[in-house]
Amino acid sequence: MGVRQWLVAASMAVTLVLSGCDYVAQRELQAGVSTKEDVLTKMGKPEMIWENGDGSSKYEYPRGPEGHETYMVSIAPDGRYLGMENILVDATFAKVKPGMTRDELRKLMGRPTETVIYKLKQEEVWTWRHKGIHYKSRRFHVMMDLQGIVKGTDATDDPRETGGN
Repeated sequence: MGVRQWLVAASMAVTLVLSGCDYVAQRELQAGVSTKEDVLTKMGKPEMIWENGDGSSKYEYPRGPEGHETYMVSIAPDGRYLGMENILVDATFAKVKPGMTRDELRKLMGRPTETVIYKLKQEEVWTWRHKGIHYKSRRFHVMMDLQGIVKGTDATDDPRETGGN
């Protein structure tokens, strides 16, 4: 097996292991019974822990760098697991509104797949890959001014699925 073939096989194995961990966690973690320690054991260290005003928290698990899911795991104030959901879905995208701040966007959507600054347009664009209808790879874009205020959104097909870069 050549180096390139080995790298492709290794990349696929890592993807399967990570998605397998999520699958096992979704099956084995029980809302109201499992604890945050159980979550950490099954899913590993989160990218970010978002603390809420009521003492509850959300653990962010992006599956990337080019994955199509980001899981938010809800933890009650007493440390009990409440559930998890993939937030890279249309219902979450619909919550992104002009006027939101960069911090509000980050807490809602998780870590973006890609961030680009267009200095001439005075614009910053965050992009997330996700699975659309029929599991086609899509991209959701959020445009902000350079102060981090959301101006608008757009969604496109993933150019890799249509022969682009």
